[in-house]
Amino acid sequence: KNLIPLLDRVLIKRAEAVTKTAGGIVIPEKAQSKVLRGEVIAVGTGTRKENGDFIPVLVKVGDKVLLPEYGGTKVSLENDDKEYHLFRESDILAKIE
Repeated sequence: KNLIPLLDRVLIKRAEAVTKTAGGIVIPEKAQSKVLRGEVIAVGTGTRKENGDFIPVLVKVGDKVLLPEYGGTKVSLENDDKEYHLFRESDILAKIE
């Protein structure tokens, strides 16, 4: 089943943490840097201002984004062992080009 975000929410798959160096040395979990990047998997339609004006979501599926260290809601999809996060668009720090 697909997960379709509502309003200004964005479904993101965080990038994998680097667990080995180029030379093959395993990096202990405590020494690994926090993963602050991700890829947009699905987006909501947008939201409305108090006056009724529509505000579309500015990111699209496939965009690479910069994320806060903490935040988002962890979700998992049926028949998929990957972990995803739902963020409000305003919580996404930047789009990476």
